Amino acid sequence: MSMEPRRQRAVGRRTLLGTAIAVAATAGSMATGLTGLTGTAAAGERRPPRTSALWREFAESPYTHPQIPYVGRAGQRAGARNLPRYRVVADVRAYGAKGDGSVDDAPAINRALAAAAERGGGTVSIPPGTYRIDDVIRIAHSGVVLRGAGSDRTKLYATRNLTEVIGPYGSRYGGDKSSWSWAGGLIWLCPQERWDTLTTAIKARNWPFEGWTGNARDEWRTLTAIARGKRGDRSVTVRDASKLRRGQFVLLQLADDTDHTLLEHMAGGGPGPEAYDWAAMTKLTSYMPYEWPVRITAVRGREVTLERPLPLDIRPEWDPKFTTSVTPLTGSGVEGLTLEAVETPQSPHLLDKGYNGVAFQCAYDCWAEDVVVRHVDNGFGLIGASACTLRRTRVAGRGSHHPYYCREGSHDNLIEDFVIERRTVPAPAGTQLHGINVEGLSSYNVWSRGRMEMGTFDTHRGMPFANVRTEITVSNDGRHGGDAIAGPLYGARFAHWNVTVTNERAGLIKIDEIAPYSVTAGISEVREFDQIDVPDFRGELHTRLEAYGSPGDIRPRNLYEAQRELR
Repeated sequence: MSMEPRRQRAVGRRTLLGTAIAVAATAGSMATGLTGLTGTAAAGERRPPRTSALWREFAESPYTHPQIPYVGRAGQRAGARNLPRYRVVADVRAYGAKGDGSVDDAPAINRALAAAAERGGGTVSIPPGTYRIDDVIRIAHSGVVLRGAGSDRTKLYATRNLTEVIGPYGSRYGGDKSSWSWAGGLIWLCPQERWDTLTTAIKARNWPFEGWTGNARDEWRTLTAIARGKRGDRSVTVRDASKLRRGQFVLLQLADDTDHTLLEHMAGGGPGPEAYDWAAMTKLTSYMPYEWPVRITAVRGREVTLERPLPLDIRPEWDPKFTTSVTPLTGSGVEGLTLEAVETPQSPHLLDKGYNGVAFQCAYDCWAEDVVVRHVDNGFGLIGASACTLRRTRVAGRGSHHPYYCREGSHDNLIEDFVIERRTVPAPAGTQLHGINVEGLSSYNVWSRGRMEMGTFDTHRGMPFANVRTEITVSNDGRHGGDAIAGPLYGARFAHWNVTVTNERAGLIKIDEIAPYSVTAGISEVREFDQIDVPDFRGELHTRLEAYGSPGDIRPRNLYEAQRELR
């Protein structure tokens, strides 16, 4: 029996399609000038956009469609339009910050953030100026916002990297790789509990696992087992609801079985995934169990309603349960500032020193808005972070290894109105450029309304699944990464929707011959060159291709915005 709430069950085809048409009519005005359009009609004879056949099909089963994921509740507070506005409780100048670049202002800024936390939360104001920082700026408590006067008026100028500030951060796979290549930020939003675990391990030259429960999974308490459920359900039946309450943050955990049927399910199932050698993918299997953080919205007897629909089926062979986890950072953000690192050459691949931008780790319902990072190794990072919104963000300067990365089981995040600028200096030999990255079983993330003057739609293997990239213009010149033992490039239900490719390169954008159960709709005509991949799974991929060569000519223009209207 379906456990969808009454409102979901009551939404009919006429309502969904009517909404789709309304969204299509307004999508152009919602865009922020970040994307360009191309068409196939003669000059001056642009044909009218048409409603996508795939969208009509999706509207019949929005929560269980085989190729298109439902992402209409991605982002902080399930995709709320307005970010929280807290009252100002501290001004960094009152704690000793100068804002003229003459002294290290990091201690003063961190004192102001700590004071805000002691007062129960609020906004820490950074007036216009240039604030030199020789240390990490840490937001370690919930309900605390660091707000500048605007990205063009408030600058944090970082003089040191994370290797200098914290120490070398090696890889759990050995060698001379630096984990600062995919972790940490000079502005770091991370709960105190996880920060203590990380810094202790780094100083001991250990490599701490960075997901929601880290290396201490056995320490987290099982709250209850969960009965069988279906992807798209908003309610589940639990064995014992006595430890659950409305508003509680829990982890849904699903453990793979010896036949790896959970991984097969993430890949869409069928002969291809069943024949895949999952056991050889030791890096991928180390990411198990799958951990999906979610907030409970109602408890009625043994029926529990969740903030978002289930991301996967729930089957007894996967030992489904709700558990506790590290206390997340919630309701915190960074706004209205530029973080500029001292300009140094980009490091060789995987040897980044840690001139990193803004990192969200074990963060839920957090955000960044109107934030620019410049001359960084890695721009904006989501590391075991979920339900966060990055809005009007930009990566600029000498070029980055990962402009945006999403890893270690990050889910339901929204990155919108984003820009990756063309690098200001040539790339040094031995460096690497990725782009908008997702990996490590991360799912249901959205990249919307973006301009990428360089980079690509990187997956880095680790079988991410059910992610959406929509209404983006890209000069597709980056390359994906990922170890061979990290598993497939894609799981099921990737959707690339209305994407303009300015340099005709197909790789990682036209995915109908690579990604299982995927959708490529409304992208430019492209051709294969440079890095060329082959499918990870043999046989029929069950992929869909629509409006090829016609970006912007199908409606809805923005797949995420249209799905929001179905809620």
